Amino acid sequence: MVQLRLPENSKIKKGKTLTSHNANKTFEIYRFNPGSNENPSYDQFQLDTNKCGPMVLDALIKIKDEIDTTLTFRRSCREGVCGSCSMNIDGTNTLACTKPISDIKGTVKINPLPHMPVIKDLVPDLRAAYAQYASTKPWLQSDAQLTERERLQSPENRAKLDGLWECVLCFCCSTSCPSYWWNGNQYLGPATLLQANRWIQDSRDDKTNERLDELNDPFKLYRCHTIMNCTKTCPKDLNPAKAIGEIKTMIVNKG
Repeated sequence: MVQLRLPENSKIKKGKTLTSHNANKTFEIYRFNPGSNENPSYDQFQLDTNKCGPMVLDALIKIKDEIDTTLTFRRSCREGVCGSCSMNIDGTNTLACTKPISDIKGTVKINPLPHMPVIKDLVPDLRAAYAQYASTKPWLQSDAQLTERERLQSPENRAKLDGLWECVLCFCCSTSCPSYWWNGNQYLGPATLLQANRWIQDSRDDKTNERLDELNDPFKLYRCHTIMNCTKTCPKDLNPAKAIGEIKTMIVNKG
């Protein structure tokens, strides 16, 4: 029987426990510092949630401000608009700024996005994901002459972009996808493919055929097996699986 073991220096160990006054909630947070020789660990922070905002991000900020200033995570808008604070909370990829603490029973367990290299603590390395996104040329490509007027769309054509333009590239969907875990170096993943469909569906873009030809690849597109993790986890309630299906349909119809 095959036995698989993690390298000793990658095994997650129990970390420290820090408590604030009148604590009523425990937050178990993944910690990793590549600048040290220490193993990753789970630190526990016991917090008085009556004295912080209602969202998980509010608790993280309070921990960083008042208990442990070395805790590292991304955040920006605090409104679910920028996608910076994406992480795995209570076993689900989501945005910390829109995840209520009250939704979680017991200990709040927080990890970085799964199956991504970790820069430090809750900060994943997204350079490869952004390079894949850039490879789809996510901008308007038009052969029309520039004029002083804006490029108009009918209400019907504009409606085709709904459910696509709202994506904030948090990559919660891609990092929840087993196909992306297995083939992330070749499969573009749900987030990038949803964004690609945004430009394919845009009536003002003149490179639809070229975009479809570029995606018509056994790995870039067809590693999607419609597992639906992407749609289930999207914090913006979008449907990446549907967007991928639309691309596949357009390629078939074009062929």
